[in-house]
Amino acid sequence: MFEKDEYVVYGNSGVCKVVETTKMKVPGATMDKLYYSLEPVYDKGSRLFVPVDSKKVKIRPVLTKKEADALLGRVKEIDVLWVQDEKNREQTYKEAIRACSCEEWVRIIKTLYIRKKTRLAEGKKVTSSDAKYLHMAEENLYGELSVVMGIPKDEMGAYILSKVDEG
Repeated sequence: MFEKDEYVVYGNSGVCKVVETTKMKVPGATMDKLYYSLEPVYDKGSRLFVPVDSKKVKIRPVLTKKEADALLGRVKEIDVLWVQDEKNREQTYKEAIRACSCEEWVRIIKTLYIRKKTRLAEGKKVTSSDAKYLHMAEENLYGELSVVMGIPKDEMGAYILSKVDEG
């Protein structure tokens, strides 16, 4: 179980702070059910109530600073997500986003940066699907690393590039 004031990543809601663990009456249930009350870090004023035993959406602790540093040190070695079949591409991106894994988000970002560069060089536009999943992966990755590293989220892209260029 997660503790009060702990930071977690909750599905595509991103980084959340555990406000409390509380019992709630659930219609049709014979007893009170235990829920996390979560406050999304980048959506102030909103609150999520998540069953402690939920299997539907992944919830995990944020990376430690050491794990974040290790991830940034491995960015160059993380493989891209090449999907030749256009029909399967979006499904592959969707699954990678849902995995709720920083490494998967890095894979998406690397893949879509390369695709974007290639398409623009060919005189083509970036697809709306590519733009959507690139944004989602960046929001998730930069949001988590920002909390862990203590660097503003809007500076995280430049910070990651500087770390990758160092290595």
